[in-house]
Amino acid sequence: MKKIILLATLCSLIISCATTKKIEALKPEPDDASPIVYDTTPSYISLPITLQVSEITHQANKHVNGLIYEDNNIADDNIMLKVGKQAAIEIVEKNSKLEVVVPLKIWVKVRYGKTVLGVDLYDEREINLNGKVNLVSDIAVVNWKLKSTTQLKNIDWQESPSINLAGKNVPITPLINPTIRVFRKDIEKAIDQAIENAVDLKPQVVEGLEKLSSPIEINKEMQMWFQIMPTELYATESTLKRSQIHLDLALKCKMETFIGKKPDAKFQKEKIALKTAGKVQDKIVANIAAISSYTDAARIINSNFKGQVFGDDKRKITIQNVNLWHKNGKIIVALDVVGSLNGSIYLSGVPKYNKDSQEIYFDELDYVLDTKNRLIKSANWLAQGIVLHKMKELCKYSIAQNLTEAEKNIKPYLTNYSPVKGIYVNGNLSDINFNKIQLTNNAIIVFVNANGNVSIKIDGLD
Repeated sequence: MKKIILLATLCSLIISCATTKKIEALKPEPDDASPIVYDTTPSYISLPITLQVSEITHQANKHVNGLIYEDNNIADDNIMLKVGKQAAIEIVEKNSKLEVVVPLKIWVKVRYGKTVLGVDLYDEREINLNGKVNLVSDIAVVNWKLKSTTQLKNIDWQESPSINLAGKNVPITPLINPTIRVFRKDIEKAIDQAIENAVDLKPQVVEGLEKLSSPIEINKEMQMWFQIMPTELYATESTLKRSQIHLDLALKCKMETFIGKKPDAKFQKEKIALKTAGKVQDKIVANIAAISSYTDAARIINSNFKGQVFGDDKRKITIQNVNLWHKNGKIIVALDVVGSLNGSIYLSGVPKYNKDSQEIYFDELDYVLDTKNRLIKSANWLAQGIVLHKMKELCKYSIAQNLTEAEKNIKPYLTNYSPVKGIYVNGNLSDINFNKIQLTNNAIIVFVNANGNVSIKIDGLD
């Protein structure tokens, strides 16, 4: 009985060895040319910026304190003068200009008298005055900074300037007002300088762009990253209305999505310049490059083959591993098989995009010639179209979820997102459409177009 069992076991092994074949097809080596530099069409993001006049007022009051003007020479015009801010500066918009009211405290030393027979008969009096200087400013944004051209309109005294001489109040307004007007340019310059110092857009905008350009992980499971890379920034002339300064910016940039490890940050803030433009687009025209390395694409296709069996009850194989690479404008799909056939088989095809299913698939997928010849000789059943068709169905991966997930995960960055204090981003993306596929030596790049809009509000700057 034991001999019969042993004989049966040996027969089984012999049959097994006879039905299991090994294939040693020639491996199509990857191209060894230099990596292709792919061309990403620039995207333009409209960034309308609004700056509240109240914010200018807040910043101006932070920067204007203490003395605004000082004249310590009494000999030239019989007056010494110190002008300082007494209370908060008030700024309002009226007829597309800024009306600026500066409450002042003024210390005056007046010398009065005459020279008789070569003898100076002078007396001096110190006077403290309160008043308001009314100014009007034209506003523009020049080289990132808020520029104003300010003109003094008039001075409203809280009480008429006068001194007491021999028991009588003698008005000195005719002396003070001309003096103020002589130095009006200094006061106007002080206000202009204060407004310029108060609002410098560059630190906040550039820091905001730097934050926006940091890679964002939009799908942890798929290891998917989205990145904006700014290159240039254009600005229209600013306008002032309804208590807001409005400035349209257009950001020229590249947008890319990556699958795999986190990409390096590529923002170079020292190269960002603010250029003038007559008009900028009011919508996003985004050209996004979705980059899948062959390693990561193979990882996804591997999951498609998991648990799949090819063949019938008599002969069958399973796919243990999938690898992809580029050769002569096509994708090589390497399948490591075990079962009735052991070894590696190779297919090649052209990557295409199915806009209805939103999938990347391989058109004209077929066995590489050497693989096909060897299969015909050793495993003709595997070379037949029915098995190849089933493989074609699995050699694809969808980017629909990626696009949906990308849109969902990008949404928080377009909903009152504040990359830095004082800057708030709002917007939306829509109409995401396929553009083209391009191959490199290490990745499949899918280009898609997206439309939408983005606005940036500046409020509460430090």
